[in-house]
Amino acid sequence: MTLALEGPASFRDRHELVLRRRADRPNQVWQADHTQLDILINGANGKPDRPWLTTVMDDYSRALCGYTVFTGAPSALNTALALRQAIWRKSDPSWAMCGLPDILHVDHGSDFTSHHLERTAIELHVRIIHSTIGRPQGRGKIERFFGTINTEVLPTLPGHLGPGNRKPRPTLDLPGLDRAIGSFVAAYNDRPHSELGISPRDAWVADGWLPRMPESLEGLDGLLLAVPKNRTVQRDGIHFQGQRYLSPTLAPFVGQTVTIRYDPRDVSEIRVYDHDTFVCVAIDEDHPNLRLSLRDIEAARRARRKELRRTINDRIPSVTSREEPHATEPVRRRRRLRTYEED
Repeated sequence: MTLALEGPASFRDRHELVLRRRADRPNQVWQADHTQLDILINGANGKPDRPWLTTVMDDYSRALCGYTVFTGAPSALNTALALRQAIWRKSDPSWAMCGLPDILHVDHGSDFTSHHLERTAIELHVRIIHSTIGRPQGRGKIERFFGTINTEVLPTLPGHLGPGNRKPRPTLDLPGLDRAIGSFVAAYNDRPHSELGISPRDAWVADGWLPRMPESLEGLDGLLLAVPKNRTVQRDGIHFQGQRYLSPTLAPFVGQTVTIRYDPRDVSEIRVYDHDTFVCVAIDEDHPNLRLSLRDIEAARRARRKELRRTINDRIPSVTSREEPHATEPVRRRRRLRTYEED
């Protein structure tokens, strides 16, 4: 009856046999997904806004490895922020989950299919697997956690969009909501899971093991958070988003096109690359802590002039030797072209 009257999708969701899979070990498979939370907060413009939550979960232990709360549509940057927190070591020693997964299981959202995430996965040696379109059952574990957030956390917060309260008055801001979800994540990782019998943290730690880690946090940030753009180095620095970024190391690159990478959350500095080779970190002239002095700029000018003069002096002998005729060759006089007034 279901197949005949409601179609194959309803029949699949109600009556098809499914296989519940679990990874063989921690960090073998991670799941990442977004959900729009049932709560209103005070947005950046002072108006009510409905935030989103991105989480990264370890399939084997059900542990929450990382998350981010944001406003606006999901993007590759929000995914990168959650992955950065999931991969790198946390300041809280009880939040032990970290490392690189072998597989990242995501859906077909534009942020999960972006070239940025694809290049990052290649560099980090992470395989991305996209779930079947229209089949959220493949991400059932992380969907269940979203349900836990909406039933256990959000009803206790002001601004909850519950039944009969579709227009609540928001009082929380985004950092306040972030702290509330962060406290719940810590409690969730330490409490026993109904299916595992132990806490997700204990299941992840197990008997002790070493996760696969990136070489450095700076390298990880360069892959995940830095958005690449091409800019031409001007005489007074690199102009970007109405700001001017300067470093003495940029002296040899005046007039050349370089690639800059920046963290959209903090544009006080940019990282400059020349053909994928790191050059320097250029800082904003209005940066409160780091400022360049005239002495730094003059030193860079002198160094650049000395380098160019040394190059010129090295080339002069070779150029002169090419232009001078050989001693055994007769010197040919150049004929003078006669011109007339009528010409």
